[in-house]
Amino acid sequence: MITSLLVANRGEIACRVFRTCRELGIRTVAVHSDADEGALHARVADASVRLPGEAPADTYLRGDLIVKAAVAAGADAVHPGYGFLSENAAFARAVRDAGLLWIGPPPEAIEAMASKTRAKQLMGIQPLSDVTEADLPVLVKAAAGGGGRGMRVVRRLADLDAELAAARAEAAGAFGDGEVFVEPYVENGRHVEVQVLADTHGTILPLGTRDCSLQRRHQKVIEEAPAPGLPEELRQELSTLAVRAARAVDYVGAGTVEFLVADGRAHFLEMNTRLQVEHPVTEAVFGLDLVAEQLRIAEGHPLDDAPPRARGHAVEARLYAEDPTRDWAPQTGRLHRLSVPEGVRLDSGYTDGDTIGVHYDPMLAKVVAHAPTRTEALRKLASALERAVIHGPVTNRDLLVGSLRHPEFTAARMDTGFYDRHLPDLTTPAPDPHAPLAAALADAHTGPRSRFGGWRNVPSQPQTKRYEMAGQEHEVHYHHTRTGLEADGVTVVHADAGLVILEVDGVRRRFEVSRYGGHLYVNTTTLTSLPRFPDPTAQHAPGSLLAPMPGTVVRVADGLTAGTPVKAGEPILWLEAMKMQHKITAPTTGTLSELHAVPGQQVEPGMLLAVVKETS
Repeated sequence: MITSLLVANRGEIACRVFRTCRELGIRTVAVHSDADEGALHARVADASVRLPGEAPADTYLRGDLIVKAAVAAGADAVHPGYGFLSENAAFARAVRDAGLLWIGPPPEAIEAMASKTRAKQLMGIQPLSDVTEADLPVLVKAAAGGGGRGMRVVRRLADLDAELAAARAEAAGAFGDGEVFVEPYVENGRHVEVQVLADTHGTILPLGTRDCSLQRRHQKVIEEAPAPGLPEELRQELSTLAVRAARAVDYVGAGTVEFLVADGRAHFLEMNTRLQVEHPVTEAVFGLDLVAEQLRIAEGHPLDDAPPRARGHAVEARLYAEDPTRDWAPQTGRLHRLSVPEGVRLDSGYTDGDTIGVHYDPMLAKVVAHAPTRTEALRKLASALERAVIHGPVTNRDLLVGSLRHPEFTAARMDTGFYDRHLPDLTTPAPDPHAPLAAALADAHTGPRSRFGGWRNVPSQPQTKRYEMAGQEHEVHYHHTRTGLEADGVTVVHADAGLVILEVDGVRRRFEVSRYGGHLYVNTTTLTSLPRFPDPTAQHAPGSLLAPMPGTVVRVADGLTAGTPVKAGEPILWLEAMKMQHKITAPTTGTLSELHAVPGQQVEPGMLLAVVKETS
């Protein structure tokens, strides 16, 4: 029987496993890097062990250090979570060799399925060896791991070598394994998967389907269960293939078999020999705790002969600290506040006041809604996200709400090309036009301006405030009067530092205002206070390439020096941030007049990397 368990992971999944352990009375042990010393998963565990360093390669990918930590902390079992070493057979063996219980499949099953190349061969599928023009487009894919890392779509043969190199580097950094392979790229298919549970007594249960078609950079954004609109015959085929894959490797534990569904056919992608990020939607539909099932299986308990009855529909949205309007650039900084309305599930590795750093995945949380029907579940989740309080770095919240309400998605006609088609529409800012006025009225009640006396607040003198909202500058005007505040066209019903009530065309609206330094949050709209007179020195030369995020310069394009001609869209350098590599390209055709970035350099947002002087 398990009495103490170490989670060889961090963030949201570590917190989620600890929650089940607490319910079962199991003592918990966390591991943490130096960057995660104050992280939530390290704080909520009964004990924690430091892994010296910050980068994954020095910490969460060091299986030897994690096994030592488990032994030192007196743990008798290790749960790998997902990502990092969760599909590493050598790590699973090291855990077992140390006399610890491994919460996962046998190392032999991991070896058979963790390499996507070997998994495809096991299912009778061969990857491409010599790629020609006739094979395009193709997908470069990491043989180990997942989450979209080490994955590239190649549409021109001339780009293949560069994309192979980038994918190898990204996979090695994320999984400690730089092996990649090439396969045909199936466009506009649906990403459908089957959850399986297998015990040590030969029982394998398929737990329905999930649809994970809404993806950016081949990483899932919105998932749901069951996958909508599939013919019953295709559902049965998917379950049969999933059980066949699990049985072929004598699988034990929780796993997921993934498919691409196109033209009514199922194309096998891979088997993930671990718990998936999207497992909560299956838990909601089947009324199960999959982590508890994993622990029971590891302790030798048999599964029931049949899965429980599925009920209703569940949808999960991944809330990322990223800016979809800027090529999904990850965001960092202080998360001042995060809360969602009651009635939905929130799985997060962060809480109020935590800092989002540059070293790990930018996912803040998963928000899950369950309801009797798909329509009700979508409405419930969209409403909860819309009313969520998120004060901190830019997130993809608006994109999620728009996606959940998009007619193509609500009609279940989505595929993996959804964001390629609809991203511009879904990221067009639609901020509340009255938010700047509410912010200005709230600001009037803070600091020295809250004292209505003095020559600066003569009743007849108009007051002006400037804010940045959704990338645009907004200037608002209001007047102090003997009875309060007035603004043209709007009746000010109430105004104080935290709450403003405006009446517009007979309708009263409440605006809750929070501020952290120069940033204000008015309901769900973010504003930044601007100085009354712009700083004329805060300008950059045309063609300047500024760091869009904090990160590390991992590579500069071969042969590039000051004076080199470049074409618009040509890669200049690559930044690594939050486990992903981001390509920085020339904004115009011209000459590289300045190059300040060098490999290994740490950069901050807004730092000048290079300048391209446009050809006349």
